Amino acid sequence: MLPYPVGYNLSGQRLFNQTTQHVLALIAVVYQANILQGGGMDEFQPKIVGFFCNWCSYRGADLAGTSRMKYPPNLKIIRVMCSGRVDERLISKAFAAGADGVLVCGCHPGDCHYQRGNLNARRRVTGLKPFLELIGIGQDRLRLEWISASDAPKMVETVTSFTKTIKDLGPSPLNRRRNEH
Repeated sequence: MLPYPVGYNLSGQRLFNQTTQHVLALIAVVYQANILQGGGMDEFQPKIVGFFCNWCSYRGADLAGTSRMKYPPNLKIIRVMCSGRVDERLISKAFAAGADGVLVCGCHPGDCHYQRGNLNARRRVTGLKPFLELIGIGQDRLRLEWISASDAPKMVETVTSFTKTIKDLGPSPLNRRRNEH
């Protein structure tokens, strides 16, 4: 049991302005709009959902865009106020909705705007990986990275390498089963 209500930090300050239902709705909208469609029939194009913290990672992605840096278009970013906002349910929902990979990006440890949110994200991702392996999705389909607001090159490298990893793994087992029926 937490010593404080979910969604608040230890000081009692409101930690996140997004409800779980709001973020789940964003995941659903991305899939209903067919934004995460794969490529042509010839080559598998992975569908990747990225949960990026507002203060560092999202701004790093924005800097990469404004600097016209090129990276694979397979990533669809959902901005959250803190990577600590991302829990097992959101990650599982992304996989269930059709993602081949999930990328969680947050501030570097010690730089979190909400004190320990990124450490909570690390704990959750680390704890979820064995479960993903157990159910056949595989732990390599989930990745956690620390990306600062000024680190556009790292953001590009992270997205590029994660996209390559997911391409090498092929479609998510959940997507393969869905396509068989």
